Amino acid sequence: MIDHVSTHQSEDDARNESILIYVNGTLKPKAEATVSVYDSGFMLGDGVWEGLRLYDCCWAFLDEHLDRLFGAAKAIDLDIGLDRDGVKAAIEATRAANQMTDNAHARLMVTRGPKVRPFQHPSLSQSGPTFVIIMEHSRPKIPRPIRLATVPHVRGLPMTQDPKLNSHSKLNCVLACIAAEKAGADEGLMLDINGFVNTTNACNFFIVKKGEVWTSTGDYCMNGITRQKVIDVCRAKGIPVYERNYSLVDTYDADEAFLTGTFGAQTPVGTIDGRQIGAGDMGPMTLRIRELYKRLVDEECGK
Repeated sequence: MIDHVSTHQSEDDARNESILIYVNGTLKPKAEATVSVYDSGFMLGDGVWEGLRLYDCCWAFLDEHLDRLFGAAKAIDLDIGLDRDGVKAAIEATRAANQMTDNAHARLMVTRGPKVRPFQHPSLSQSGPTFVIIMEHSRPKIPRPIRLATVPHVRGLPMTQDPKLNSHSKLNCVLACIAAEKAGADEGLMLDINGFVNTTNACNFFIVKKGEVWTSTGDYCMNGITRQKVIDVCRAKGIPVYERNYSLVDTYDADEAFLTGTFGAQTPVGTIDGRQIGAGDMGPMTLRIRELYKRLVDEECGK
């Protein structure tokens, strides 16, 4: 039996059974935190979301995350119902109620709200948005480097569904993840419409070749905040970093590969399509970038 590992895998924490979840201004026990079956997010995936990571009572890069949330909401013509200060207050109220100080992850979800009838048109959502914050104790626990498999599902054009949106409509990525698991891997490596390496179904993707750090052009991937921070720290420290088109041939011959995301920060990749990448473990460049990123978080949080 193949052991699958997730880039969002965390240690079990019994405290998560008694968390309070923010639902439209009210903090509710986990078992009571529900939304309507008429909700547009449930019916159509009509909504946007954002993930946050708590380090020592500090939500890392909160302003950038809120920029992305409000930008995505504007793009789909969705009124969140709160301004930035209101969202920050909701996050803080949820954190305080759950007495969380470190190693916590928050998922903010905003949908167009309940519909008066079970059909597509946005005008049928007439009672305002649904806003939920799930906040859990979560210490990442990824026991080995991630295994990737190239999948047939691609990151598409902006005129279909812009991959830069953190939308609730994640079926394309879910299918990519299923295809990867069927191939015996943990996540799917997704190409862009031109056949260049792009991203995985859940994270942004980087390789290291001869002391250089490569990632995709960014045209077809999620505009990851951790991705951008990695690019920034590389530039600040004189590490050659390139946003460019590159192929699977380049990828298989890489010295290292790693994934980036809010939850796991930088996660090493061991194999791609059954080919070992470098030594098959976290390489020296990945380790250096992880340390530089941690310093950046410490600076952000006033340490």
